[in-house]
Amino acid sequence: MLGPAGAARSVPDVRIATWNINSVSVRLERLRDWLRGTQPDVLCLQELKLAADDFPVEAVAELGYEVAAHGDGRWNGVAVLSRVGVTDVVRDLPGQPAFEGAVEPRAIGVTCGPVRVWSLYVPNGRSPADPHYAYKLAWLDALHHVAASELTTGAPMALLGDFNIAPTDADVYDPALFVGSTHVTAPERDRLAALETAGLVEVVPRALKYDTNYTYWDYRQLCFPKNRGMRIDLVYGSPAFADAVTDAYVDREARKPGKAPKGGPKPVPPSDHAPVVVEVGL
Repeated sequence: MLGPAGAARSVPDVRIATWNINSVSVRLERLRDWLRGTQPDVLCLQELKLAADDFPVEAVAELGYEVAAHGDGRWNGVAVLSRVGVTDVVRDLPGQPAFEGAVEPRAIGVTCGPVRVWSLYVPNGRSPADPHYAYKLAWLDALHHVAASELTTGAPMALLGDFNIAPTDADVYDPALFVGSTHVTAPERDRLAALETAGLVEVVPRALKYDTNYTYWDYRQLCFPKNRGMRIDLVYGSPAFADAVTDAYVDREARKPGKAPKGGPKPVPPSDHAPVVVEVGL
């Protein structure tokens, strides 16, 4: 079984993770440290905040990873890092809608050894009255079509990433505070349910320390130490993928602030998201 970062692993298993890194440039050393400690075979990243050509390929190649990246240098961007191969790369969802005239880099599909993965950064939606919300729903509809198409192959496949949706009220620390907000509305949750109706299975990580397994905590108001979080970083797998899952967990340690050496510089702050790690016996 898989435990916290750096634990012993079963050799035949493939370790796959997803992490909204909230800027690769800012958190590169945190990323490298986490790769060394956790040693995932595949890592899906979101919110790169850099152009694909600017991704620090050499910095992760030193650790054995190939990179497929998709970004335009703004606040979004996605990538897949793999040490089991990078083939059949598809950037953007087929039929992906545009927002304000631009198709944003929010999806990348890559075959990594025995598994097909999609790294996804679903639009936030902002508020139900905002045009970004309608865009979010249309984007999720496009994702549904992609998932249905991928499922026809019968091969192990997973959608991983920051979905910006809490599947149930149990996935937010205080449901009453979120009434009328994005991330919890019925139309958003209906789109998640549609993925399962299509044949995908949600891989729900076990809670290691708390009864909750949140993946996101706002930087403000001491949300992380008070565990005022949300579970919005999700994994949906095909039956061949989900049936092979042996363990899954949220790596809360990666969300903790680093400790500065005495007299040394302040450590780089963590992302506001924690990685989700899944071990699959493929």
